[in-house]
Amino acid sequence: MSENESASHPATGLSERDKAILDFEREWTRHVGAKEEAISSQFRVSSARYYQMLNAVIDTPAAVRYDPMLVSRLRRTRDNRTRTVRTTTSLHDEELTD
Repeated sequence: MSENESASHPATGLSERDKAILDFEREWTRHVGAKEEAISSQFRVSSARYYQMLNAVIDTPAAVRYDPMLVSRLRRTRDNRTRTVRTTTSLHDEELTD
């Protein structure tokens, strides 16, 4: 990671990489092809690593200040996905014990 990618931007408190991630999430549907391909092309990381970075970014107050509606939507999506996984896992565990 270069110094520019990790240094916080004074006006937002976000690094250039963090801003790029949020901007990408706001507009990724405009990219041609699958999201995973766009992630790999733009960020040069695996999609798993990208989602780790995204989850860390959306948990910061700076991200909320940068784009509150986007961050709220992303958190809600993450929370719903987590809830679904937990419910599915719980149901599966119950089936194994019956």
